[in-house]
Amino acid sequence: MSYYRLLDQPRVLRYAFFPRRGLSRCPENAFDHYLSVDADLSLHCRFYTGDPALPTILYFHGNGEIVSDYDSFAPLYNTAGANLAVAEYRGYGTSGGTPTFMALLEDAHLFFEAVKKELARRKFSTDFYIMGRSMGSVSALELAATHPDESRGLIIESGFVCASRIARRLGVPQEELELLEEECRQKVKNIRMPALIIHGEEDDLVPLSEAEAIYSLLQVKEKELLVIPYADHNSLIFEGEEEYFGAISAFLNRTG
Repeated sequence: MSYYRLLDQPRVLRYAFFPRRGLSRCPENAFDHYLSVDADLSLHCRFYTGDPALPTILYFHGNGEIVSDYDSFAPLYNTAGANLAVAEYRGYGTSGGTPTFMALLEDAHLFFEAVKKELARRKFSTDFYIMGRSMGSVSALELAATHPDESRGLIIESGFVCASRIARRLGVPQEELELLEEECRQKVKNIRMPALIIHGEEDDLVPLSEAEAIYSLLQVKEKELLVIPYADHNSLIFEGEEEYFGAISAFLNRTG
């Protein structure tokens, strides 16, 4: 059982997640998929398809975002050389339930298996990548550490080693957080796949030092840290679209 359970208390969750509801009309090059967790709970995933022969990136979005926010960005990932499958957290978009940290970890595995199964059913390429942006790095690092032989690589954007900072500010005991933080560091050390880390130079929400920590902890030869000049937490693509997607395209070509 992960020490992330220590963060699943009302005083932390109230400030940790910012769920939004809603769902846009599905674009022509996309399709929606719902996976059933139990009789009363289903989770949404939207596939943005460029070409069945391309690899697929399973993408975990940032806090406060929903799948529909990626309708306009997904073609850029397709052009870079990948189909995109964006997972929706509990309580966000049209997914049921309530977001918690343990749900982020547990549902990541459900999405991983469901996306692989759906790609196989539709006869898409089985080449697979994992990507997490900001809060999505919790899910992405979990999968990268536990599915080392089933993915071509890991991409982290504006991510962090551990989501413990907010809990510390809210008074969760330091000795408990140290257990969680050591677990998170060890998880990154256990990753055995190529990795691309992208971060904004002027990110004041998740500081650049977090990206540098992930990069330092990774025990793999194939790793890259791309820092986008002048970009903050939410402007990486706007400030450095060419560098951002150029790095992703090159990463896919190197590891595919």
